[in-house]
Amino acid sequence: MKPILLYDTTLRDGAQGENISFSAEEMIKIAQKLDDIGIHYIEGGWPGSNPRDERFFELAKNIKFQNARLAAFGATRKIGIKPDDDHNLNALLESGAPAVTIFGKTWDLHVEQVMRNTLKENLEMIRDSVEYLKRNDREVIYDAEHFFDGYKKNPDYALQTLMAAVEGGADTIVLCDTNGGSLPFEIESIINDIRKSIVEKQTAKTDTLPLKIGIHTHNDCGMAVANSIAAIRAGAVMVQGTINGYGERCGNADLTSIIPILCIKMDCPCISSKNLAKLKKLSRFVSETANMIPLNARPFVGKSAFAHKGGIHVSAIMKVPGAYEHMDPEYVGNKRRVLISDLSGKSNVEYKARELGIELKGKGFDSRKIVSEVKRLEEQGYQFEAAEGSFKILMEKFTKQFKPLFELKSFRVHIEKEKDHPCSSHATIKISVGDKEEITAAEGHGPVGALDNALRKALEKFYVTDLDSMRLVDFKVRVIDGAKGTAAKVRVLIESRDEDDIWSTIGASEDIIEASWQALADSFQYKLAKERRKS
Repeated sequence: MKPILLYDTTLRDGAQGENISFSAEEMIKIAQKLDDIGIHYIEGGWPGSNPRDERFFELAKNIKFQNARLAAFGATRKIGIKPDDDHNLNALLESGAPAVTIFGKTWDLHVEQVMRNTLKENLEMIRDSVEYLKRNDREVIYDAEHFFDGYKKNPDYALQTLMAAVEGGADTIVLCDTNGGSLPFEIESIINDIRKSIVEKQTAKTDTLPLKIGIHTHNDCGMAVANSIAAIRAGAVMVQGTINGYGERCGNADLTSIIPILCIKMDCPCISSKNLAKLKKLSRFVSETANMIPLNARPFVGKSAFAHKGGIHVSAIMKVPGAYEHMDPEYVGNKRRVLISDLSGKSNVEYKARELGIELKGKGFDSRKIVSEVKRLEEQGYQFEAAEGSFKILMEKFTKQFKPLFELKSFRVHIEKEKDHPCSSHATIKISVGDKEEITAAEGHGPVGALDNALRKALEKFYVTDLDSMRLVDFKVRVIDGAKGTAAKVRVLIESRDEDDIWSTIGASEDIIEASWQALADSFQYKLAKERRKS
């Protein structure tokens, strides 16, 4: 198989996803991470369309990328003007990017009914736009927008648009499933057809180099990754996608799946094994920068990608990991996780004890007793599979190994509501560390935020740990038994993170503030213990 070129469009197509927005400075940071992992092309945006993307390319001029070529994105010239006079084409050149990606219309429906153009003029727009960019010494990647839809409706015209780009001198032709409605067998069949057609046309022209084909898919049918792989099997040598599959509507092809599939499953190492091991961190970095909660079930890099819950599964992987895993999670920088729940057996507990560094023997509890206790607590509303931070503390308490780094003496939360003003929350907290006590007060956005701020202030009196690096990123409340109305028990799950780690903690009570405190306190105990082990 030919080497596959990775083309990342997170900064442009990915940023078109709902609730995603990057500043120019954030775009630069992501581009540097993409370059570090070995991505071949980084699409930096559309410099002719907005000031942010223009600023990105200005900042990028001062950065020397080690592995990637920067690409600027834009459209073919406008109807009725020369390329030299087209503002967008000239903005692409002024960006300084060594590669330029332009898209043109392939589907006659778009040409005639959306653009209100003629089929002939559209071909000329494609041809002379590519020629203009090539005359200015740019590598040109031509994105054939709506190619597969266009080919299905009018294959002759769709092929003519590709030939226009080839005649203009395009280095790569990228076939786009823009609406995301195609299926893998269609993708493979169509690419085989067009490769044969174009190669036949090229053989008559001795001055034309063999054509490189790329693929750009969207995920509207949940097939973006499968369609990309099908295209590669059919001969595509460039694959476009985004980190985490971010993008418009249902998203783009997810490079965090495509890259390990190529490297591990298809024996096509598009990046080095060393860089492949950075994949999970890259996924997390992009989700953090985009302010998007990471998807636990994301293949390869998700938190749950190698998580095991059933006792039979865990018993098997303790002997032979491949019995229930399709690959070693460390290849992509992930790790195996064993979950604890009322479905757990003693194998789950023994595995977690080893993983967490907790000694079971001689501590008064064996694995069967711990399983029984976990099941009892889960009957009361706890859910430890989603709260490994709390489970670690629970195991330490069971085995008499828990050393609390602070203890609560009391807290008081006051919520005040004035007419025409939002609620304000104030918390006063009294804790002890050893034989010393501290009382602090703080405000916050809501009662839990106020408790969080007050506890931080108190702990800063005793510990030099940088608690500013720790923050709450998710807060979930679930009513366990709604039949009791306001007297129902609630479960609170808190997810916290710092620069290196993400952990979850849990609380359960008839009182939502008490349940929140339990989860919050466990989160700080976990953080402080982690920092103490590091030092």
